[in-house]
Amino acid sequence: MRSMMTKQNEEQLYKAARTARQNAYTPYSHFPVGAALLTPSGKIYAGSNVENASYGLSVCAERVAVWKAISEGERAFSALLLVIAQGTPCGACRQVLAEFCAPEMPIIIYEDTGERREFSLGDLLPEAFAPDSLEP
Repeated sequence: MRSMMTKQNEEQLYKAARTARQNAYTPYSHFPVGAALLTPSGKIYAGSNVENASYGLSVCAERVAVWKAISEGERAFSALLLVIAQGTPCGACRQVLAEFCAPEMPIIIYEDTGERREFSLGDLLPEAFAPDSLEP
C-alpha cells in the first residue's frame, strides 16, 4: 500500500519523529520510539515514549502524539510515521488511533535497519471497536 502523502510531508514527518525519538525517556526498556502525526491542515504533532518505574504508567510515542494533538483541539489525522528499532504500534495505540482516525489512514514505519514499511490503520486493527460501534 502506498499513501497519497507527498514526499515533502513524509520527510517532515520523518524528521519530527526522529527528533522526538531522541527525547524518549526509556531507562527501563532502552527502546526509544518517535512518532509524528499529520493533520489534514499539514500540522505535525510529535511524541516519544515516556517510561515510568511503575511500568503500567508508561506511555507509547504514538499516544503522546495523539494526546498532544487532541489537547490542541485537533480531531482529524492524515498519517502517522514512526521511527523505531523494529515493530508496529501496540494494541493500545491501535485502539486509541481507531478513536480518531479513519481505517484508511497510513501508518509509515522506518526501522533502524533502513526498512520502510507502510500499513493502513485498518490493516493493523481490522474491525476496530470505534465510536460508531456504540451507536444504537
